[in-house]
Amino acid sequence: MSHILIIEDEPIIRSSLKRLLERNGYQVSEAGSVQEALDGSALARCNLIISDLRLPGAPGTEIIQHAGSTPVLIMTSYASLRSAVDTMKLGAMDYIAKPFDHQDMLATIARILSEHSRQPDTATEAEPTPATHNDNADIGIIGSNPAMQTLFGQIRKVAPADANVLIHGESGTGKELVARALHNLSHRASAPMISVNCAAIPESLIESELFGHEKGAFTGADKARAGLVEAADGGTLFLDEIGELPLEAQARLLRVLQESEIRRVGSTQSHKVNIRLIAATHRDLKALAREGKFREDLFYRLHVIALSLPALRERGDDIIEIATALLERQRLKAGRAPMAFSADCTQAMRSYPWPGNVRELENAIERAVILCEGQRITLDLLGIDIDLAHPASSAAPAAAKAALSLEDYFQNFVLENQDSMTETELASRLGISRKSLWERRQRMGIPRKKSTANSGHPDD
Repeated sequence: MSHILIIEDEPIIRSSLKRLLERNGYQVSEAGSVQEALDGSALARCNLIISDLRLPGAPGTEIIQHAGSTPVLIMTSYASLRSAVDTMKLGAMDYIAKPFDHQDMLATIARILSEHSRQPDTATEAEPTPATHNDNADIGIIGSNPAMQTLFGQIRKVAPADANVLIHGESGTGKELVARALHNLSHRASAPMISVNCAAIPESLIESELFGHEKGAFTGADKARAGLVEAADGGTLFLDEIGELPLEAQARLLRVLQESEIRRVGSTQSHKVNIRLIAATHRDLKALAREGKFREDLFYRLHVIALSLPALRERGDDIIEIATALLERQRLKAGRAPMAFSADCTQAMRSYPWPGNVRELENAIERAVILCEGQRITLDLLGIDIDLAHPASSAAPAAAKAALSLEDYFQNFVLENQDSMTETELASRLGISRKSLWERRQRMGIPRKKSTANSGHPDD
């Protein structure tokens, strides 16, 4: 059993994370500060350290120099995301933004422990990776559908190369999982993979976030900062929703790809970086280029290798395989006994068009587990519109209709309730994350009604 040390000064967050990890089979120790962790005995016998960045006394990065060969995962809020760059340079294995999704946290922990167990100096100490039920454990994505098997073969062929990759797929299909598989199977696997959602960062901040800035480059730049591109030096930079990247930032990114060098905002000096770029989008970049909304030269730089991720409705029985795995995760998260789907629920999941793809499926199952009073998930608990659950021949029109009705519902709900609810409450009521709420606001042009000047951040 792997032993994890949590260093977090907020008791509620610390106890919640501890319960999550213990429910998933980990042994957990805890500390409220770096000093408390050093004074205790858990540091010497843990397999992973999870530490908040901002702690009373010494910052969380201080534990890195005392951790030896034990990997360190740093938790940081969106507001201090740029500080994550410094943590990677100091030796942190990875970072995760707060508030984090439970499944994202568990997946990150499993990946770190798996990668660390393969290193010679820790192979005898770390827990071996459990065997999976399919032959795609190296990919980390569920899928028996022929289209997915073809994609897995492409991933294995493409991963060892350093060529840029463009992943296309609808929102919620799992494009970041494909990017993570490409990184983990590449020679850069031991270096960081930095993931950036271009739609989630305000346009006024995107250039300094990506490329860094010098002191005095703009109001509030009280010291020089490295950017996320620099943080990925030696590893992989994943730019999700790259179609939302402003044209000015596109020009800077093109220089990175052409010259392998970066220039911080406000600087006259450039320096070399060595990154592999993986980009993803649900939009037609070539059409955007014809309209002058995306640089054509950047498009062809990105389009060296293109991978297409099919929509969930096109993946046949993968839907049930994915749903079963998600059900197991959610019931473990909720501390429930083994659960199963009813026959009508399974049939509806097969025929429903899933306009929100895997993300919508996961939200539906999480809701069903919470509301279920027994061990069987019925169709009414799933909460999907059964009128849209038509045979496969009408799946495409149904999907378009569903997308429209869901977008209309989202817009109306946000506009009617944003004055009386916080962003966290809105996201919770809609069954999505705060990051997804921010992305949809940006895409649909729904402003936030706040009087404060800094209301542009998704985590306000």
